[in-house]
Amino acid sequence: MQALNLPTYSFKIKSEGDSLLIFDEFRKKNVVLTPEEWVRQNFAKFLVEERGTPAGRVVIEKSLSINKLTKRCDILIYGNSEPLLLVECKSPEIKISQAVFDQIAVYNMHFKLPYLVVTNGLEHYCSRWDEKSGKLVFLEDIPSYETIRT
Repeated sequence: MQALNLPTYSFKIKSEGDSLLIFDEFRKKNVVLTPEEWVRQNFAKFLVEERGTPAGRVVIEKSLSINKLTKRCDILIYGNSEPLLLVECKSPEIKISQAVFDQIAVYNMHFKLPYLVVTNGLEHYCSRWDEKSGKLVFLEDIPSYETIRT
């Protein structure tokens, strides 16, 4: 798979028929290894290994309903019982555009979370909702789990 702008992690990957499968340690099952799944697995691991997120607080592909349509957000990071950070992953060949930011904004209308991340594995954008100004503020880096909990 393509090298990403993230640290290198090891994964359990196996071949089955014409497909490659990657073991998702968060969902505890093998899933088809697509370019987007590669980004999702690497970014989830990054949040655990580099940002101190407890693995038990990571939820992959959480379902939500928007206008009677079922959607799935890529990664949700929980505090005690409430979600705090939403991540939208794209495959590396997908350019991060306004449409991607619009997609995560629609998802966040459901969750109303303070932190949003958009990544294609090569570029990462993180923003925080500023209550005082009522605006989304882009951050220099992805915050630690401890930071998003406060």
